[in-house]
Amino acid sequence: MADSPARGRAAPFEIGGIEVPRGQRRTVDLPAAKLYTHTPLSMPVQVVRGWREGPTLFVSGVIHGDELNGVEIVRRLLRHSVLRRLRGTLIAVPVVNIHGLIQHSRYLPDRRDLNRSFPGSDKGSLTARLANLFMEEIVERCDYGIDLHTGARDRANLAQIRAQLEDPETLELARAFGVPVLLNSDLRDGSLRQVAAERGVRVLLYEAGEALRFDELGIRAGVVGILNVMRKLEMLPPAKARKRPRPEPVVARATGWVRAPESGIVRHTVALGGRVEKGQRLALIADPFGERESVVISPWNGIVIGRSMLPLANEGEALFHIARFRDAERVEERVNEFQDTYEPNHSTVVME
Repeated sequence: MADSPARGRAAPFEIGGIEVPRGQRRTVDLPAAKLYTHTPLSMPVQVVRGWREGPTLFVSGVIHGDELNGVEIVRRLLRHSVLRRLRGTLIAVPVVNIHGLIQHSRYLPDRRDLNRSFPGSDKGSLTARLANLFMEEIVERCDYGIDLHTGARDRANLAQIRAQLEDPETLELARAFGVPVLLNSDLRDGSLRQVAAERGVRVLLYEAGEALRFDELGIRAGVVGILNVMRKLEMLPPAKARKRPRPEPVVARATGWVRAPESGIVRHTVALGGRVEKGQRLALIADPFGERESVVISPWNGIVIGRSMLPLANEGEALFHIARFRDAERVEERVNEFQDTYEPNHSTVVME
């Protein structure tokens, strides 16, 4: 992987009109649309360049404005001492969707989804212009990318990597990240991954936690995962040998959502990351008096990789996201080991 062509090798490296020499670190504010008040907004970017040649990697957070884990993952990544030994270039963008972050909203003020608006246009909508800025200033300078996400509002996701796993190099990087579950995810029209792939940039999408919340386990795993990928790309020196080898992640055969059969008050009976069997009860839905009750049943064997966190549901609402595996018991063991490793009270995981 070290022989991969790197757009960022040639010196000088310039972004947003600011030159970043080798061995230096610079913070760049990329101008975005102003607020009504004439207050300027900018997309904050930090560029870290090693002394030696190597790939160029971007790490991005808050493409959806209410998905906050990425902000903290990027902060901890940039504070890590191992970056002093960096080869190549790291471009860190903790907040892409500035407007959404300010408004605590997934979307921009024009109600468009940034992750369905790439590659954008400098003459299009507000969302299209932000997408165009990110593509021209960030993605087109890179060889690889890691895009950080969480579940939507009131939904939590198990730590997972979504990527185009038919590509052998992308699969290698996804395995290196170190989460137990990998999803072979189709490229959606207008998504960052789709447009980046068209430009030859391999992107991993990391999901963990829920919107508008910091999830400490997901943050810890995200930082370590990015460092693992950078080591795989030989941007960082190899890590010390582990006493126990990291469990191999497993690629899900398929995934599907289980929906509420009727409206009511929900009592979940399966936790995020739990193993389920076909026909198993996942939740009970009742009216406020408990006079009428229905059971939510799993149609598959698998692992719960996403779950509604609200104890309320409307008929047809997505409640459980289940990844199907041939050996769900083995995957459950890996999920449990992963969670034990990254639990906040686990002293062996040091992020800073």
